[in-house]
Amino acid sequence: MNAWWKFALGLLAATSTSLALADNPWEPVRNLNDSELLKERVVAYETTANKAKLFRQETIDYLSEGAQPDAEFTVNLDPTEKFQTIDGFGAAITGSASVNLTLMPAEDRRALLLETFSPTEGLGYDYVRVSIGCSDFSLSEFSLWDEPGEENFALSSEDLQYVIPILKEILEINPNLKIMASPWTCPPRMKVNNLTELKPFNSWTSGSLNPKYYDEYARYFVKYLAAMKENGIHITAITMQNEPLNRGNSASLFMTWQEQKEFVKVLGPKIRDAGFDTEIIAFDHNFNYDSNKPECRDQFGYPLHIYEDEEAAQYLAGAAYHAYGGNKEEMKRVRDARPDKKLYFTEQSIGSWGYSFGGDLMWFMREIAVGTLNYDCRAVIVWNFMLDDQKGPNRPGGCQQCYGAVNLSTNDHKSVERYSHFYEIGHLAKGFAQGAVRIGAHYAIDGKASEAPRGFYATACLNPDGTAALLAVNDTDAPRKFVVRIGDSSFLAAIDAKATRTFKFQANR
Repeated sequence: MNAWWKFALGLLAATSTSLALADNPWEPVRNLNDSELLKERVVAYETTANKAKLFRQETIDYLSEGAQPDAEFTVNLDPTEKFQTIDGFGAAITGSASVNLTLMPAEDRRALLLETFSPTEGLGYDYVRVSIGCSDFSLSEFSLWDEPGEENFALSSEDLQYVIPILKEILEINPNLKIMASPWTCPPRMKVNNLTELKPFNSWTSGSLNPKYYDEYARYFVKYLAAMKENGIHITAITMQNEPLNRGNSASLFMTWQEQKEFVKVLGPKIRDAGFDTEIIAFDHNFNYDSNKPECRDQFGYPLHIYEDEEAAQYLAGAAYHAYGGNKEEMKRVRDARPDKKLYFTEQSIGSWGYSFGGDLMWFMREIAVGTLNYDCRAVIVWNFMLDDQKGPNRPGGCQQCYGAVNLSTNDHKSVERYSHFYEIGHLAKGFAQGAVRIGAHYAIDGKASEAPRGFYATACLNPDGTAALLAVNDTDAPRKFVVRIGDSSFLAAIDAKATRTFKFQANR
């Protein structure tokens, strides 16, 4: 290729109107978000259910004053109507994910992490979740304090060899990364069979936390925060227990709202007195509180019960949810009841149980990405960032059918396949920066106020840098055209059938 063509292609890339990750999966997203460009053009990214476009990037002209484009409807954005502040979007860096990333050649791992976490050269993921002790995607069963005695607390070899080095590599790429940590179980020596009989229950699975260990277990969290800090890792938030109403996971602890209410009264002061600003988050389980199980029938509305106790509520930033049962409407109910408390979406996995790229894309973007944000959710985190093509490493009793957002080939530990979660989180992270504020989005047809058009879903934000973003989902079989207006900016937008698209633009030019 001669020099002229190299120059021409470089110029085309810099002002690209069509660049797809699908065309070259290892080529990072171009940084088209600089403020000068956004004054002149809108930047858009689109993913379609049929994979014809995978985060396809292009630019769109703003409309001239008085233009009357042919459009089905208008989306009017109102920056004076403000809702929650955005904390971030990402995936879990489990032990399994960390091991797989470590197996990759350094240059390939770096390229993938840049593509994923860089706000300028990639999708801009900026919130991850890790486990305190083992999870169902660790290499073995362990806690950080298996034997009594202060001298026996220590981070695991899995943390030190895999998780922390990967977190540090990500932090080099995106120093604004936030990290949420959750235990799957307390040390088994702290367990009892139930809170009535209080018989020792030395098992990684199920059991309850013995109340006599509340103080020691609270110190366990503080020691973990301190140990991570010593290793250069700041933990933004913790949940007290992953899936507290799930006894059956390979590492698990049954913890009712009644127990979390009492435990946080011990944990909160310990974290505060140790000088940490780490937020404490309640629940971290399904929208329906597993209320179909007889022992969980009094658990419906789990965090709301804790909030009723003012002493406990003062230590809680909010509550976290998974989507393996129930639906997002529960977030609305909790938000309406306690608008002073934050909401987070912290886990959803995909797997071989009927997965299709297009099916998950439409469901997730409609129900979780747009759906939970419109109910004031501040962060969306999916499950494993990376598994291998054998759905592992995994352990007996854990998920044997799960996929990662990215799956790694065991043939060369280099080739990767990107699943729907990879792009779904990208559509959120690329448009909605940390500190963004969700703003009002209203519809009009022929100049008259309207409900959202059938099969169309959207949410919008105003970013700290003065840009705005609209995340749109078209869950119909036909493409759509619509006008987007905010301040003195407007543009004609299009979205393909069965597709999602993120638009980023200047609110006032």
